[in-house]
Amino acid sequence: MLLRGGTSKGAYFLAEDLPADPAERDDLLLRAMGTPDPRQIDGIGGAHPLTSKVAVVSPSADGAADVDYLFLQLGVEEPTVSDRQNCGNLLAGVGPFAVERGLVPAGGDRTSVRIRMLNSGSVATATFPTPGGAVDYDGGTAISGVPGTAARIDLDFAGTEGSSCGALLPTGRPRDLIDGIEVTCVDNGMPVVVAAASDLGATGYETDLSRLRDRIQSLRLAAGELMGLGDVAAAPVPKTTLVAPPRAGGMICTRTFIPLRMHTSIGVLGAVSVATALLLDGAVGRDLAEVPPPGAPMGIEHPAGRLDVVVELDGTSVRRASIVRTARKLFDGTVFPRSIR
Repeated sequence: MLLRGGTSKGAYFLAEDLPADPAERDDLLLRAMGTPDPRQIDGIGGAHPLTSKVAVVSPSADGAADVDYLFLQLGVEEPTVSDRQNCGNLLAGVGPFAVERGLVPAGGDRTSVRIRMLNSGSVATATFPTPGGAVDYDGGTAISGVPGTAARIDLDFAGTEGSSCGALLPTGRPRDLIDGIEVTCVDNGMPVVVAAASDLGATGYETDLSRLRDRIQSLRLAAGELMGLGDVAAAPVPKTTLVAPPRAGGMICTRTFIPLRMHTSIGVLGAVSVATALLLDGAVGRDLAEVPPPGAPMGIEHPAGRLDVVVELDGTSVRRASIVRTARKLFDGTVFPRSIR
């Protein structure tokens, strides 16, 4: 099934329909997506990292969850498949997909599905409308970066703190100096390196920052080692987010790299991690942020608009995080991978 999840688009598969061997599975998915090719012309990929994604869903054996969700980021020009990060945007489609495929029964007018994110082990609960026992994708909720409106999907996260690096602040400090740039390394569901845009010679409001590609790569390679991620040269994490003062009523303005191409908006868990960092004393960007009262939505401005995140801390520990997304079923059918050659 092809679904738009948040501001991403991906192919959703039942795990039982894919090869059990990871190498065979990855080869099949690359051929289905049309990778490697900058246009992905011979597959269903959309020639962009945000549309070259896969969700693998299965019933969960964990009593704390209903389904398991494995996210795979497929390269576009390079034949790479990575499971080293979560995707909170595709997560928005997992609950509806699970109901559509009969993994979880619809629960009245609204259904809640507990989703174990296998990439990190953390759990998210997705709640969405199912009137008459069927998923309803239509609604009046708009999210920046997606035209029109769709049904509201509430995502509540648990256990995301340090999900990839083992700690909210993987270096043990709210601020580090890398390549002469002050950064905050944070992980609340997504490893992110936060830096002030001005320190890299940018305003933070640009639509094209490709000139910073080499600088961003150098920064994240060093940060990856400090964060305990090892050599991240071929990995999609950590992400790098440049921050600037808000200018559209939000808390902060952001430009995010995934990992070297500028995001057209911002990832869900990336936004959660950035918002979390800005609540910490001494973090980079704290002095630029207009922090709302505790518990209020924090507006993360990005190139396509704004994403509101709720993060509540107990000191330096994360109490809860939540976000609103939408999703829409685009196609349900059979994909024909190119032949092995």
